[in-house]
Amino acid sequence: MGAGKSAVLAEASDILARRHIIHAAIDLDALGLAYLPSRAGNDSVMYGNLQSVSKNYAVAGVKRLLVARAMEDRAELESFRGFVSPANTVVCRLTASLATMQQRVMTREPGLAQREYVARVSKLNVILDQARLENFIVLNENRALNEVANEMLVKAGWISI
Repeated sequence: MGAGKSAVLAEASDILARRHIIHAAIDLDALGLAYLPSRAGNDSVMYGNLQSVSKNYAVAGVKRLLVARAMEDRAELESFRGFVSPANTVVCRLTASLATMQQRVMTREPGLAQREYVARVSKLNVILDQARLENFIVLNENRALNEVANEMLVKAGWISI
């Protein structure tokens, strides 16, 4: 939370579009934004939505998906892979200082749950440190968004400089 996943996702999509590289960009959290009956889990619905969306993109000829999501453990990553059937998955972890991430979340989330979200930043950071699911890390602090997105795409092997 607050590392800039959504902003970097959008910028990376713009970079790819300008290079005429066919792709789709999905902010996975947006596919699960709901309040559901207790028997229906948000994550299972979110991943079902992802499966439908990725199939629709595949029919349109899309073979590359950029997906923004904080994956907390290997089981979630493997579940994700099962829903999108990728030939190759590369995980980038965006990082920034804890203070920067908390400030970004505080600014972005002015509503009722602001305190909870800001408190979650440090907890999630520890979870991600321990999970170590990333193939590489990109710093997203005190840098132009375009520079961050370019670095991510180069390290993922999607573009060259």
